[in-house]
Amino acid sequence: MPETLTGAGSVKKLPKWVQEKGFSNVLIVTGKRHTKLGLLNDLQNAMHDAGVKYTIFDNVQPNPTDLNVQEGLALFRENDCQAIIAFGGGSPMDCAKAIGAAAVKTKKSVEQLQGLFRVLHRIPCIFAVPTTAGTGSETTIAAVITNAGTHHKASINDTSLMPKYAVLDPELTAGLPPQVTATTGMDALCHAVEAYTNNTYNSKLEKDLAEKAVKLIYDNLYEAYCHGEDLEARINMQLAAFYAGRAFTRGCVGYVHAVGHTLGGLYGTAHGLAMAVILPHVMRQFGTAAHKRLARLAETCGIQGRDNAEKANAFINWIEEINSKMDIPAGLDVIREDDVPQIIEWAMKEANPLYPVPVIWGKEDFRKLLHAIRQVSAGK
Repeated sequence: MPETLTGAGSVKKLPKWVQEKGFSNVLIVTGKRHTKLGLLNDLQNAMHDAGVKYTIFDNVQPNPTDLNVQEGLALFRENDCQAIIAFGGGSPMDCAKAIGAAAVKTKKSVEQLQGLFRVLHRIPCIFAVPTTAGTGSETTIAAVITNAGTHHKASINDTSLMPKYAVLDPELTAGLPPQVTATTGMDALCHAVEAYTNNTYNSKLEKDLAEKAVKLIYDNLYEAYCHGEDLEARINMQLAAFYAGRAFTRGCVGYVHAVGHTLGGLYGTAHGLAMAVILPHVMRQFGTAAHKRLARLAETCGIQGRDNAEKANAFINWIEEINSKMDIPAGLDVIREDDVPQIIEWAMKEANPLYPVPVIWGKEDFRKLLHAIRQVSAGK
């Protein structure tokens, strides 16, 4: 896992840390929202005081594209940057990782890098500064990028992409709007639940981290949603996202992500929103194959039941209940019938055979899921 700086105000210590690691000129990858809201002010002031040169690339879209990667890479090269600071949620961090990959794989397009282990080179050092508690991208080997032409969203997966260093500063998340807190928190929950319910790859470490993440989310997400200034809840959510990210780095995600990625690519659906909505539907559709592991997560949270089936269903009920309490819809109305075959094709290509899900789905299973999501939305 990345080496970390933690605690309120820790982002101000980052420039000295950058210097200690041997760097004096960095590219900061972020989004327009972060610069407009002044979220980088403390970091920029500390960079100036420490004498660390920096260039800001803040044109990252909510679902970063290959064009974003190319633009960021051009700035990295033009300014002779040595390392990258990824500042923001999953989108800036994924874009930063892809920029790093493209910097060392000069003859490959982003599309050619998507898939498993197609980088296999040491990329420029990445310092990750998450401003949401959700993606866990600061501790993963994945960078999800959308093709601007086809709208196909897919991952670059390579061990070289994991950031070397991460800063977990709860003050950076304290001002998040409640809805962003909600959807990013549910993204972290999805990472932990999918990694935990998958069949293989997990060691005891991944299982323990997933359990810790779920319990932290169970205890802290709604508090952070209602009381954004609660720094204890905020740091606990950052730890949850960090643990969940590490858990799915080895344990993998599943069909929630496979379908959610297609909705982000086709319709621009926010990733956390897609995860929150799809998660309970997928877990219910898995049926008995996921009951034992979901029951264990229920027990971790103190959710009661007479047997595994009752505990598992109670855990899924809790997911639906907290979604409702945070004004997250039970379905999505963006899915067009004409797009269903493409959604299924892309989801199956991403998931099978990579993701070790409890049940292998075919086309009709995915169609059933999409119908359920659309039906719930239509029934609102």
